[in-house]
Amino acid sequence: MEQRFRVGVITSTHGIRGEVKVFPTTDDPGRFRKLKDVLLDTGRELRPMEVEQVRFFKNMVIVKFKGLDDINDIEIYKGRDLFVTRENAVELEPDEYFIADLIGLTVMTNEGERLGTLFDVLKTGANDVYVVKTDSGKEVLLPAIRQCILDTDLEAGKITVHVLEGLLDL
Repeated sequence: MEQRFRVGVITSTHGIRGEVKVFPTTDDPGRFRKLKDVLLDTGRELRPMEVEQVRFFKNMVIVKFKGLDDINDIEIYKGRDLFVTRENAVELEPDEYFIADLIGLTVMTNEGERLGTLFDVLKTGANDVYVVKTDSGKEVLLPAIRQCILDTDLEAGKITVHVLEGLLDL
């Protein structure tokens, strides 16, 4: 299982006092209000950073890190990812999973047949859609609804699904 999760990407500086614009890659950008620490991928290491201030502007999050008070201190980190550790990740409800933990799981049908490997999760308005890559390279799209996704067992590394009629048709 993943031990850290990407929550944003630094897109540019904001002003001259060390603030950055962050494009949030999390489902809930509001979670930045509660963040105290993040890990900055410098390209060589994961550097722990203390969040000093957070504001929101349009679809971006404006973040000020403690100790970085000048545009020159932070400019070199444009395009870099921000991560949180699993301990600092949001609390999940029962039957909720981090996408990073789902990617790569074996997908089995409720009839015991191997369907393939979970390759991606698409976020849609109604429900997520699991993209399963079969062993032959074909992609199967499965809606992440109770009628289709029967069981997710992270420890066993598998998802059991019921393939609804028509989903495997060409």
